[in-house]
Amino acid sequence: MIEAVIFDVDGTLVDSNDFHVRAWDRAFRQFGKQFPVEKLRENVGKGADQYLPSFLSPEELETIGPKIDKLRSEIFQKEYLPQVRPFPNVRDLLERIRRDEKRIALASSGKKNDLRVIKKITEIEDLVDCEVSADEADRSKPAPDLFAATLQKLDNLRADRAIAVGDTPYDAQAANKVGVPTIGLLCGGFSEQKLREAGVIAIYRDPADLLNHYEISPIVTK
Repeated sequence: MIEAVIFDVDGTLVDSNDFHVRAWDRAFRQFGKQFPVEKLRENVGKGADQYLPSFLSPEELETIGPKIDKLRSEIFQKEYLPQVRPFPNVRDLLERIRRDEKRIALASSGKKNDLRVIKKITEIEDLVDCEVSADEADRSKPAPDLFAATLQKLDNLRADRAIAVGDTPYDAQAANKVGVPTIGLLCGGFSEQKLREAGVIAIYRDPADLLNHYEISPIVTK
């Protein structure tokens, strides 16, 4: 029986992935780096510690990596975060889960401050039992650290008593490494094929679609 649902945030609860791509693109360009938008997009879902190595050399990671990450974070928080909006029925979905007396956690590769703001935007502050951001883990997704830390915060909950919900292959890869199954959502922009290759056990369009099929979803039936 599932006792807790662990949600990713960006691209899962809020429509923010394209804003992250724009912020990364602008930050890279400030340091003379330009990459195809498709490559920037396909790495969304990773935290900076996993994102930057896909674009920079080991030497660049040491010299300009932290500066690029700092600038990217400033651009996102100042210019894009105020534009972020929740996907439909996010609060309704979490309320439905809580009515089943299941706990709710957030596991995000984003910054702690971004997570605080997004909880307000989605109006779910009162529904979340615990949260873990990239600031609280040594490595972000697709490493398993965020999910391992989340299970600890859920009173060392067994992995088979939890289920994750995310929009990127990196959510599924990270969760699978600690034994937590993952439901995939298409609203973050990744294809059904990519999500299935990463190991998701079910796929829905967005939070509203998951809510509409809640009674037959793995949250209930697993």
